[in-house]
Amino acid sequence: MARIRRIQIENFRSIQSLDWSPAPGFNCLVGPGDSGKSSILDAIDLCLGARRNASFGDTDFYRLDVTRPIQIMATLGDLPDDLINLDSYGDFLRGFDLANQTLEDEPRFGIETVLTLTLRVESDLEPLWQLYSERAQQQGIERNLAWKDRARISSARIGSYANINLSWSRNSILNRLTEERPDLGGALAAAARDARLSFGAQAGAQLREPLQIVTQTATNLGVPVGASAQALLDAHAVSIGDGAIALHNEQGIPLRSLGTGSSRLLIAGLQRQAAQAASIALVDEVEFGLEPHRLIRFMDSLGAKNVPEPLQVFLTTHSPVALRELSGHQLFVVRSLADHHEVRQAGITDDVQSTLRADPEAFLAKRVVVCEGASEVGLMRGLDQHWGTLGHPSFLALGGAYVNVNGGSPDRAYQRGSALLSLGYQVLVIIDADKPVNAEIQNAFLAAGGQSATWGQGRALEDELFASLPDAAVDRLIALAIEVRERDLVASHIRDRSQNTLTLEAIQGFREQGIPYAPPTRAALGLASRIRNNGWFKSVTTYEFIAKTIIGPELNASHQSLQATINWIEGWIHAA
Repeated sequence: MARIRRIQIENFRSIQSLDWSPAPGFNCLVGPGDSGKSSILDAIDLCLGARRNASFGDTDFYRLDVTRPIQIMATLGDLPDDLINLDSYGDFLRGFDLANQTLEDEPRFGIETVLTLTLRVESDLEPLWQLYSERAQQQGIERNLAWKDRARISSARIGSYANINLSWSRNSILNRLTEERPDLGGALAAAARDARLSFGAQAGAQLREPLQIVTQTATNLGVPVGASAQALLDAHAVSIGDGAIALHNEQGIPLRSLGTGSSRLLIAGLQRQAAQAASIALVDEVEFGLEPHRLIRFMDSLGAKNVPEPLQVFLTTHSPVALRELSGHQLFVVRSLADHHEVRQAGITDDVQSTLRADPEAFLAKRVVVCEGASEVGLMRGLDQHWGTLGHPSFLALGGAYVNVNGGSPDRAYQRGSALLSLGYQVLVIIDADKPVNAEIQNAFLAAGGQSATWGQGRALEDELFASLPDAAVDRLIALAIEVRERDLVASHIRDRSQNTLTLEAIQGFREQGIPYAPPTRAALGLASRIRNNGWFKSVTTYEFIAKTIIGPELNASHQSLQATINWIEGWIHAA
């Protein structure tokens, strides 16, 4: 019941204008800090929450401009029949075309009948909730949803103050699990010392079904409540009313004493159970208070893996663990543009899904370096560490991330980069130059604003290093290869790639005499070092060491071609 088909926000906090049609299931919002993710959740909560008033201040207005009113419009579909019949709210019924995501002011056959609820706040800071349609506005007709209907479609917030949902207070999830309500009369009238236990016996009988649901849900999620949750009076309740009846574990300890993570996990499970009564859930910073394994369970409890998804969920996260659990159609990137905000769906292309599974950190970054393979990832990590010793900020601290395409055609790196560009990320692709590139794919990436870096003509990274590093650095590369790959293998590769014109022993003999490396020798070493599936340095860790201890310190003594490429990459990295 109740799905947000369209949310429109104007002049609210950091959002000047936003018009977004969210997915009917999971909507995981990511983006840089202060991009407006939490403001979107707050806007939904303020517009749809079952409240009679809300506190606003000047800081809630875009750029503190109180002359431009805050307006939040939520268009709701999947509504029960009694809300969309003509007798109830006929003047305000509208139509929404699910196929092309368009809103029409008149309902008609073949499209969904919807209602639009607005929240408007002007300079007097008094919130006004009303139903909206163009024809009603033209006729001067004003009306709000009846309170019972507001409560039915209201969103449920699962946050750090979610413990309200662990008692039978107004609008808590417990009151939405079943139609059963506690009879407070007799038990609460008795102000004796045994009121807590005696009331618990009565409430336990009246709330048997929701208590069974709570116990089963908690058991499934691994939340400790014992053999049976109980409904007892909360000794810390300020007043005696519905909110004084709270959930307790088997020993009588209030469940509000659970840790933040356990509380959120249990409430998420209960929200799932109450989906028919409250189907919109809001979760800001979903990872808060949860270890990785419990975070995964939390996502599952909200129905992230179900088809169809039982809840419409709006959540924000900065956790790669959370992103890895989602599909691309559940991921949305929030972008703050010159005069408006956009929310872009990541999509389910192979390039998006592959990045989401292997390198989810990329979706949490501002800038992304797409690397052809592990060698480039290690190179970038090691250079970043070297630049740090020179006083430069870390790429990661600047909001950067690496994506490993795991080799193959360089076209894959450009395609992966184009997918990230379309979502508003700044992207640099680093590839070898020893394989042909599809010009159409490359040009599309560059035309979209991407940047790329590569090595000398026809060279892979290893070719460039052996061709460009000074003699002493090449000595260290060979010594490292012998250390990590064994001497016999290195010697065999040199003989094979030089067609038996060079040997490791001869090369080392020349070096002992102070004879520099000849260009043909350097070329043969580059080929020998990168034999497919048997390369000397093909790992992130090894290349990280090489970049930090050899390439970085020896760059100024290297050939101009290597210097130019590395310095250009450094400039792009630190321009963030």
